[in-house]
Amino acid sequence: MRVLLAGGGSAGHTSPLLATADALRRLDPATEVVCLGTREGLEARLVPEAGLPLEIVPRVPLPRRPGPDLLRTPTRLRAARAAALEVVDRVRPDVVVGFGGYVSVPAYLAARKRGVPIVVHEGNAIPGIANKLGARMTTRVATSFPATDLPRAVCTGLPIRRLISTMDRDALRPEALATFGLREDLPTLLVTGGSQGAARINAAVSGAAPALAAAGVQVLHVVGPKHELTIASGEVPYVVLNYVDRMDLAYAAADAVLCRSGSNTVTEVSGVGLPAIYVPLPIGNGEQALNARPVVDAGGGLLVADAALTPEWVAASVPGLLNDSARLATMGAAATGVIPLDADEKLARMVLDAGASPA
Repeated sequence: MRVLLAGGGSAGHTSPLLATADALRRLDPATEVVCLGTREGLEARLVPEAGLPLEIVPRVPLPRRPGPDLLRTPTRLRAARAAALEVVDRVRPDVVVGFGGYVSVPAYLAARKRGVPIVVHEGNAIPGIANKLGARMTTRVATSFPATDLPRAVCTGLPIRRLISTMDRDALRPEALATFGLREDLPTLLVTGGSQGAARINAAVSGAAPALAAAGVQVLHVVGPKHELTIASGEVPYVVLNYVDRMDLAYAAADAVLCRSGSNTVTEVSGVGLPAIYVPLPIGNGEQALNARPVVDAGGGLLVADAALTPEWVAASVPGLLNDSARLATMGAAATGVIPLDADEKLARMVLDAGASPA
């Protein structure tokens, strides 16, 4: 069977695509997987690094407001659809799977034109424009969250890497602490703003560095590839990194996480049983706040508005949490199990079934 996986632009689309590709080949090693993406997105690096072929289509942003970009969209979309049709005609997939974003719309249009079965996976609690369109072309729709409003949707959860979904945090912790130069006798706060970093989070936590150090809280701070941050690290470590390839080690070193609440982050952090302070990205449709809501409602995390996250808030709120081992344990237990961790295989089986059936 040949499967064309379309998605990219950000880790929110690329990570579940790669996890699904792994699951497809695990369930049926004879499955041929080809990916569809853009030259500009994160997929341009991550897909080839995963050993998967990547076909390219033009990037077509879908503006949310009227303006010159909206007027140019039809022309751009026709070019992207033509490129996707060329790929579909050459690869001849048995099924096309879209994960949303710029790449999925031309993929859906090309698949419908050629009568190829379509599977849609929506990562966020609120569906994006691309998947709202894709869901109208198929009966096979999967979501990460149960309340996501798409027709005929089945909640599978979000596919994440087996490296994360099967990890043993306690067993990995000594290696993780050694890898990042952290102490065994201090609680660790992991800070991350997602694959690109977050200036607000970086400024708030770094501004509270003296208070965190005074409270004996060490920090592992992943600032993002385009951000710079220098913190003098004394007896209480404050480790700054631009990017971490081994997030399993970062999670194993942590006692709690301060992070954005993209669907991939929420699924991974809650799935491994880490208490979290979620700071939703304050743009878009408010989907990040809704992504975190099931975990927060279960008691596994806190929700803090982006504007409220200041150095003063971090200094006043975080040290007490990180030094309260009983509260951390309770929150970690509450987070575990809220979101399923077997979505990769659930979605892969849906894809294989679709590929074996008429469009």
